[in-house]
Amino acid sequence: MSATPTLELRNLEVAYTVRGIDRQVLRDVSFSIAPGEAYGLVGESGCGKSTAAFAAMRYLPRNGKITKGSILFEGDDIVSISEAEVSRLRRSAISMVYQNPSTALNPTIRVGKQIAEVFELNGFSSDEAMTEAQEALTKVQIADPARVMRRYVHQLSGGMAQRVVIAMALASNPRLLVMDEPTTGLDATVEAEVLDLVRELRRDTGTSVLFISHNLGVIRHMCDRVGVLYAGVLVEEGATTELFDNPSHPYTVGLLRCIPRGGLHKSTDRLDTIPGTPPALGTNLLGCVFADRCALVDDKCRSQQPQMVTISGSHVARCFHSDKAKDLPRSVEKIEFAPQHEAGASNLGETLLDVSHLSKVFTQDGHKVRVINDVSLRLGVGETLGLVGESGSGKTTIAKLVLGLTPPEEGGVISLDGKGLAQTLNRRDVQDVGAMQIVFQNPDQALNRRHSVTRIVARAVERLRSFSLRKAIERAHELLSGMRVESTLHSVRPMQLSGGLKQRVAIARAFAGAPQIVVCDEPTSALDVSVQAAILNLLVDLQKQDKTSFIFISHDLGVVRYISDRIAVLYLGRVVEFGTSQRVFSGPFHPYTEALLSSVPKIDGSIRRRIPLTGVVPSPSNPPSGCVLNPRCPRKEGSGYESLCESEEPNLTEVEPGHFMRCHLPIEKLKQLQN
Repeated sequence: MSATPTLELRNLEVAYTVRGIDRQVLRDVSFSIAPGEAYGLVGESGCGKSTAAFAAMRYLPRNGKITKGSILFEGDDIVSISEAEVSRLRRSAISMVYQNPSTALNPTIRVGKQIAEVFELNGFSSDEAMTEAQEALTKVQIADPARVMRRYVHQLSGGMAQRVVIAMALASNPRLLVMDEPTTGLDATVEAEVLDLVRELRRDTGTSVLFISHNLGVIRHMCDRVGVLYAGVLVEEGATTELFDNPSHPYTVGLLRCIPRGGLHKSTDRLDTIPGTPPALGTNLLGCVFADRCALVDDKCRSQQPQMVTISGSHVARCFHSDKAKDLPRSVEKIEFAPQHEAGASNLGETLLDVSHLSKVFTQDGHKVRVINDVSLRLGVGETLGLVGESGSGKTTIAKLVLGLTPPEEGGVISLDGKGLAQTLNRRDVQDVGAMQIVFQNPDQALNRRHSVTRIVARAVERLRSFSLRKAIERAHELLSGMRVESTLHSVRPMQLSGGLKQRVAIARAFAGAPQIVVCDEPTSALDVSVQAAILNLLVDLQKQDKTSFIFISHDLGVVRYISDRIAVLYLGRVVEFGTSQRVFSGPFHPYTEALLSSVPKIDGSIRRRIPLTGVVPSPSNPPSGCVLNPRCPRKEGSGYESLCESEEPNLTEVEPGHFMRCHLPIEKLKQLQN
């Protein structure tokens, strides 16, 4: 291995100019990445991870500037090189996968043309570039790539858009790949495939990777070394296994404790949280940057800045009390929220929502596409139903059908508390609308940026509960305070809040109408693990105190396992497995569920034998004959059921009490194959 690092940051300091004042973001940050090495950078939002990535790309925003230090790429300082040289590096040597694919892609250019441009810049003809672009989409597991190439960005799901961005970044075979939250919108199987691609690139070409993620399980399995950033300061660094097994800074310990590890469930466990929030941009910090949130803090921490101390080998931590970090006291935030329904109004577990024979057909490019196929589900009072499956499996479409945002096909019936609901939202009365609300994945797009958070929540209270304006405002303040949004923030606009606080405002608005059911569509996917833990605790508390039922959609199977009572696994618009959380996650599994679970990287470092799904996800416009999973099924070959799987679609059958599967293979056969 070459002695010259691919990327090296030396004593780097970066500031943003805000209202004429330079506010420091990175504070004396130093780390290096060797050729072929993957370096993980972790920390909460606002700690400087993305700023470090943009600095390495020489792509800081206009108000950002490097005030001190060096950035060396393959030994050459790139801080002062010309824009032409920077452009050459980005075209052929350094690529980046951005966190938000919707802003990284041009909405006015078709997907295929955008990817082809990367190849054209590197010498391919137009026809060759289009061929290579289609192959790039195939590599990142996009179904029907030829058709996807003709689409615009707004016609893609979030997961598909992220895969397009990854395909573009990998197209030039870069020597340094900067990945900023690259798998946030991806499901487990696609995430595993994409990470395998990155591993292959490292192995075949010696590409170095700077990997930024709040998914610590991915960081553990992808990275050789890890750096922990807090308030722009590198507070801990070391080999991945050593740092995860022996965290020696209180902040690192807190982050790892926030994760809903396998086996934890809301019925018996609460998630640890890190109290408080990171300091504001440019805050002048006299002592340890983590002092205000640390349970081990003393006077020395508040007055002196700690230096890095060696834990073992190359493992270092910036803390006066690194020897006590493992004994950090637990911090479990308790949410208090006044019940909105009369006590005993309904019994826990009684059927609240009954969905029968739900189907949905869309027309796309002149073709009929059946995205939901005869789905029937039930949700009990005070229960959480988790919906999991790959992008395009129909999870969000089911949510829209239940909420009345999209009408189902004829024959589909949705009943709430025994009452049949109109198919569309505009035909439902106010009580029915208020009874079912939604928390969207992205609060930035869900909250009106022109209004204060009080007005956003009060307006929902006023319309859904027919309160007077004064009473609605009072209730809005009560809801926001119950969500732990400080009273000083009630008058601000959403853009002035952190991601976690925005999501709390979105949850407060969802509860404005005293709902019986709240649909949570990826509510924590874009949040740090510390904020995620607080939001999950909040949802659990609201459920216990108000008997609220949740439909919880997420790609994060650890989160789904923690919060769900029952789980429905969807594939190509069909429920392929349904049962209690404990049963679905403990097996025996439907072959598709088995593949999903085997793709999830474990935070403890243990490796489950991965069961890959061969081929690409089939298009809903042309589903396979027989079982829709059969072309990709990891258990079909050699089972003796090949002919049946390819010719006849199985029914959803109760294989154990309360446990349903859509599979021709008997459960005893699956047990044998999966042991």
